[in-house]
Order: sequence, then C-alpha cells, then structure tokens
Amino acid sequence: MTAFDWSRMLLADFPLLFLTEVAFRALFAFVVVFVFLKVSGRRGIRQLSLFELVVILTLGSAAGDVSFYGDVPLLPIATVFVTLLLLYRLTVLAMSHSVRFSNWMEGKPVTIIKDGLYELESLNHLNISSDEFFMELRQQGVEHLGQVRLGILETDGDVSLYFYSGGDVRPGLSVLPPDHRAVFGRAPATGLFACTRCGHTQRIEEQQGAVCPRCENRDWSHALIVPRSR
Repeated sequence: MTAFDWSRMLLADFPLLFLTEVAFRALFAFVVVFVFLKVSGRRGIRQLSLFELVVILTLGSAAGDVSFYGDVPLLPIATVFVTLLLLYRLTVLAMSHSVRFSNWMEGKPVTIIKDGLYELESLNHLNISSDEFFMELRQQGVEHLGQVRLGILETDGDVSLYFYSGGDVRPGLSVLPPDHRAVFGRAPATGLFACTRCGHTQRIEEQQGAVCPRCENRDWSHALIVPRSR
C-alpha cells in the first residue's frame, strides 16, 4: 500500500458514477430518519426520552451504513426502520397502560432544589456534577439558589424552575463560576455563608470554620441575597 495514494483515498476501486449512488443513499437515510421523527410526533431532540434516543441512535447507525457502503442493500434498512417504528409504537402503548413500566422506561421528574436548598438525595442519585448543574441554572438567569423556590429535573433532561418573588428571596449559594465564587474553609470576615455542597446558609465568625449541619461539608462561600433580575 502506498501512503497518501489519492486515487485509493478518494474512490478506491469504485467508479466515479458511484458518487451519485452515495448521494441517493444519503437521501434515503435522511428520509428514513426524518419520517421516523415525524411519525413519532416529536418536534425536537430535547423532547426525546432515553428510549427514543436509543431508537434514533440505532436507526442512525443503520442509516449511516447504507449511505456510503456499496454492499449494503436498501430493503434491509427499510426493514430496520419498520421494525423500530413498530417497537416504538408497542412500547408507547405499553407505557400508556402501565405507570410502572412508563417510569422504568422514561424515569420520573426529580426534585433537585427545594426552598433554596439542594435535595442531596436526588443529586447523589442522579450523579450530576455541580459545574454542569450550575451552568444550567445560570442559563435560566439564576445567580444563587436562594432565588429558587422549586427546581425539578424533567424526564427529557430539562430543568423546570419556580422562583421566589423579589421580597421572598432567601440568602443562597452562588452558582457563578469559580472566578466569581470564592470558597473558604475559614471565614475571612464575620458574615453569612452558604455551604458549597447543599446550599445551607449560616452566620460564621471571622477566622472560624464550621461543619454544615445538613451535609457535614466544611467548605463555604459568601451567601448572596440579590433578587433575580427580570
């Protein structure tokens, strides 16, 4: 084999006309995936459940093979499409008749913030990194947890937030990036601090350390009290 053999790299043993077949195969693959999304009734990828995402990935793998492999016939891929669509329909029907099966397939909404505090059991169970979750909150205009009355992680991965009105905002843990949220083991000055793990707030005296009574964490950050900007 010759390195950087452009003839082999570009077409190998295929005739130039094979490129038109590749274009047709790509169109076929596109139509198959598009029709599945239309038939399933979903408008966007953010609405896909875990089960639907698995179906799409499986279909996408089959569609990718048929797009450019000349020895992959079209009818078997069409069979894959019909089988997956039938499986999808039967699963949706079973989910509509069984709450337990539906919860097992798609999961349930999970409360992750309540009264300005993290629900530790939920976060530990979901294994969500704080940086990822903080980013999600910032994108919805949250500066600190005290602004949030209730936060729910939906089954499609979206986070639904319900806010306190301006006068009801509580002191809370900042969700800003590390450059804007210093962390202390000992308070640099007397004031109100928030536990960096669960959001619990308490007053700590200057140069004193504290153990969070809620989660036993020893790291603290300045608690914020600013209302949410509209």
